[in-house]
Amino acid sequence: MAVSNVETSNGPNEIIARATSHCRTITETDIVTFINVVGLHEPPFIDMEYIKSSMPESHQKRFAPAPFLISVGMGLMAPKIMDVITEVSKKEKLGIFMGMVGVEARVKAPVYPNDTLHVELEAGIKRKTSKGMILVDLRHLLKKQTGAVTVDFVETIMMSPPL
Repeated sequence: MAVSNVETSNGPNEIIARATSHCRTITETDIVTFINVVGLHEPPFIDMEYIKSSMPESHQKRFAPAPFLISVGMGLMAPKIMDVITEVSKKEKLGIFMGMVGVEARVKAPVYPNDTLHVELEAGIKRKTSKGMILVDLRHLLKKQTGAVTVDFVETIMMSPPL
């Protein structure tokens, strides 16, 4: 995993670890199931006639809601996240995982059924809190098969000081 310095407000200031997920093709069933499970029963997500008559021409088919995309992005990275945390811990000693404390997301492009997605992740230390906890930023770039970024989101997790 590479280390490099970047100046950005969206993600870690120093990238300590990078990882790339496996790919996953999104289906209409995936999208509809998510919409029903979380109750997003709004016309843009459940009414195809509304979508065809009210949405821009380029957006007149079923599309994935942003919370679904963030969830998929986190899930795609799940098999590798402990390796990423281990790599970050080599630079800054970390204790135990205390929880996720924030998510900041920017949606860049729509995702439709049959789009294939993967995540490119950058991880680094955000800062230490006044109580000594360590905030780690995990920047997820969720990309389509074309290479276009669909969602750029930063998940901030809190780790205890080393035990």
